[in-house]
Amino acid sequence: MWQEPGAVAGSSNIRIAFRVACANIAAHMKRIFSLFTLLLLAAFLKAEDTRCYELRIYTANEGKLTALQARFKDHTCKLFEKHGLTNVGYWVPVDKSDSRLIYVISSPNRAAHKKSWQAFLNDADWKKAYKASTKDGALVAKIDSTFMGATDYSPVVKPVITKDIRVFELRTYTTAPDRLKNLHARFRDHTCKIFENHDMTNVAYWTPMDANKGKSNTLIYIISHFGTTDQAKKNWRGFGGDPAWQKARVTSEADGKILAKQPVRLYLNATDFSPIK
Repeated sequence: MWQEPGAVAGSSNIRIAFRVACANIAAHMKRIFSLFTLLLLAAFLKAEDTRCYELRIYTANEGKLTALQARFKDHTCKLFEKHGLTNVGYWVPVDKSDSRLIYVISSPNRAAHKKSWQAFLNDADWKKAYKASTKDGALVAKIDSTFMGATDYSPVVKPVITKDIRVFELRTYTTAPDRLKNLHARFRDHTCKIFENHDMTNVAYWTPMDANKGKSNTLIYIISHFGTTDQAKKNWRGFGGDPAWQKARVTSEADGKILAKQPVRLYLNATDFSPIK
């Protein structure tokens, strides 16, 4: 067989084999890279939310709720962010006779939260705003605080503003002894999905961090409904009558009741300065 001058016998076959080997290696590396990317993405999507959340409920003195909201809108929220406290959401009860302001803030962890809060309290701008706002009397009669951690099935808590009117719902569940894990399982595997089937949006799910606030037996969560409380009640009726929910409830309580008492419910409207509304 004729060969190019200087060509080595079999060199063509070697070159072909080399190209095939390179192609195989490249394809293999591409598969590995794709798998690695998918694993990273899965890890990111399932990354545990380790932030520290604080639910704070302020009961305003008579006639002071509007002034309290103004202080948050004009001063407090900005100062929170300045000192590393993230504004999650601010709400007031739908019931106008209820003079409470309910809000949630967060930080990377409990230690950071404590440090940021102290820095906020020591801020000269905060002291000035507080003094000016209370010149005619204290705005707040009572404060309740609960530090919380997100459950593993809680949606990512992020600011979402919708164009449509929606009502929020703060719910607190207290379980029988050693039954909180069963309640979590029911929400994780069934309830959250069924909520969405009935136009109920999962906003966030938490458990308290401290024993005296119900660490071992309490679930606190927020959902929302598009429309008014009438629509919310209609959504609940649909949920309660859903065969999937009825089956999940019966199955989850085969070895005993999960809840120690009826859930505590509070319908809320987002304030105009809330990151979530």
